[in-house]
Parts: sequence; structure tokens; C-alpha cells
Amino acid sequence: MTTGRARGLVRRQGDPRATYLELFFDLAFVFALAQLSYTLVQDLGSSGAFQALVLLLAVWWVWFTTAWITELFDPQRPTVQLLTIAIMIGALVMAVALPDAFDGRGLIFAGAYLAIHIGREIFLVIALWDHELRCGPRRVLFWLGVSALPWIAGALAHGTARGALWTLAVVLDYAAYVLRHPTPGMGRTPAALLPSVAEHLAERYRQFFIIALGELILVIGLTLRGTGFAAHRTAAFIVSITITVLLWRIYIYRAGELLSAAIAAAPDRASLARSVSFTHLAMVAGIVFTAVGAELVIAHPLGHSAPAWVAVMLGGPALFLAGRAALEYTVFARVSRGRLIGVVALAALTPAMLHVPPLLSGVAATAVLAGVAISDAVRARGHPPESPLPPGGPA
Repeated sequence: MTTGRARGLVRRQGDPRATYLELFFDLAFVFALAQLSYTLVQDLGSSGAFQALVLLLAVWWVWFTTAWITELFDPQRPTVQLLTIAIMIGALVMAVALPDAFDGRGLIFAGAYLAIHIGREIFLVIALWDHELRCGPRRVLFWLGVSALPWIAGALAHGTARGALWTLAVVLDYAAYVLRHPTPGMGRTPAALLPSVAEHLAERYRQFFIIALGELILVIGLTLRGTGFAAHRTAAFIVSITITVLLWRIYIYRAGELLSAAIAAAPDRASLARSVSFTHLAMVAGIVFTAVGAELVIAHPLGHSAPAWVAVMLGGPALFLAGRAALEYTVFARVSRGRLIGVVALAALTPAMLHVPPLLSGVAATAVLAGVAISDAVRARGHPPESPLPPGGPA
């Protein structure tokens, strides 16, 4: 029988809104994403990009698993609040160590990451000892024990060995989640016990997207402050801010607004929620690349465009559009041509941008994103608002 204490931790039905605690928790990730952009701009080679991807996956996993904890458990409860704040502190430690995670602070980064996840699951095992949800954290703990080995081994290794071991650890963490943590003697987590409150999940995803845009604005502002208000740098600043506004506009247009309705209409809410998490991960990665590109454009608007610079200046918006197209398919079971054309246009422009100053690459990205936003507006004119139709939903 479930005790009153365990029952009281579970979020009540009909209580979908995100809380101030969750918004407070998200603030740590503005710093984490800014640190990630700083790390990437220091090494724009293939090795640096790969390392940044591994670090982004680790940072996202901390945010994502905490979002699901506050989806399942009432964040108004003091114990859940203490758990969330403890995770936030751990996330800040990860963020501080992040720029040197592949150098001298690997053990701090991996240790904070494991402390967050293992500590959270131990707390839940104790809190839910006689609740129907008690097997969930036990399954997760089993898989954390598996992935902890390459996390710690990687922290003790150096160079490519660390990258290989941490890649394995990240793959294990994500694969266990996708497969619903199959555990010897316990099986998989039943789909019915996975979080699926549409309004809360959708709101949390939207909030994190806004947090990512906040990191982009922070990078733009700090870069301009450090370089001054010369005419060409001011022009680069305006271009970068315009890109930020266009990313916001393209995101919220219909699919972003109707995300909660799409989750509610899906025959398998938990599966759709998992898909949405990966589409948002792609968009956030695109914003991180865009932030790096904005820093380069503002700092060197009339300089020589190195191939890696062009890759982030056009690749960031392209990755965002790809993730946004995937989100649109999740909500409407179709993808508008404008987003696909935008990705193709950015790819086609890349060779030419190698021969022009970075400022013109920023202008090109702005023009493509503006075209996508205008296409959205034109398509909507004279047509009634479209209802969500997630894949597998009723026709």
C-alpha cells in the first residue's frame, strides 16, 4: 500500500503549470550554455565540435531528467524543492568545470554529473519505497551504475581515450532512456508510468528554448561590450539580434504554440514527449552554434572567413531549422517546404560565404531565416488555424 508521504510527493492531476522553482532552476543553464559556447569558440575544429557535442548532451540530460522529475513529483513539496536546488548546484559545478572538462577538470565534471543523477535516484528510491513508482528509480540506478564506469574511466584518461569513453557513457545514458531502462528481474518501465502531462512538458520545453535564446543574447551583448560600437560592429550586432528574433518567431509559430495540444492528442503521449525532447535538443544545439557564429561576426565582421567560422554561422541556423522541421512533423505529421528550403539554401550558400567577410555570412543567414518566417506568415494568411495532428493520431 502506498503511504501518504509517498503519495504526497506525486504531482496532482490537473496541476500542469511550471513553477517558479523550475524557472529558478533553469537559470543555471544560461551559464552552462554560455560556457559551452565559450568552449566551442576556443576550438572550432572537428575535435572541439565533437567534444562540445558530448558536453551538450551531458548538460541537456541533467536538465531533461530534472524536468521529468518535476513532471512526476510536486515541486511545491519541500523535499522536491531541496532535491531540485541540489541538482541546480551540481549543474553549476558542471558548468564551471565545462570549459576544461577535456583537460584538467574532467573528474570534477564527471563527478558532478554522476552525483546529480545517482543522488537523485537514491533520493527517489527512499521516498517511493512503497509507491507504485518505486521500480522506476531502481531501474535507472542500475543503468547509472553501468554508465558510471566509462564516465569515471574517461575522467581518469586523457586525450582521445576520454572522448571515446565519455561518448560511450552518453550513448548508454540515452539508449537506456529510449529503451525504457530494461533491467534484469524488473523488465522495462511501463509506458503508463512515464510522464505525460501535456501542458507541463510543453511549457518546460518552451522555457528551455527561451533560456537558450537568453544565452544567445548574453553572448551577443558581452561580445559587443568587449569590442565597442564601431559602425561595422554595430551592424554585426543588429544582424545577430535580428537572427535571434527570427529564431524565436520561427519556433513559436503554430507548432511551438500547439505543442501541449499535440502531446494531449497523441495516442502514446510518453513516446511523443520523448520525440519532442530530441527535436528541442537539436534546436538548442543550433542556438549554441549560432551564438558562436554571432560572437565571431561581431568580433571580426570584416575579417577573413575561415571554413569553421562559416560552418557555425550558417550551420547553427540550419541545425535549428532541421530540429524545428522535426518538431513540426511531431505536431502536424508533415513538414512545410519553407523549412526544408531554408536548410538547403544555407547549405548552398556555404561555399560562397568562404570568400566574403563574416558579416555577409550573418546577413545571408538572416535573409534565409527571414524567408522562412515570411513563408509561415504567407501560408497562414486567409486560412483558419491548423489543429495539431501528431503521427499516429486520428486522421
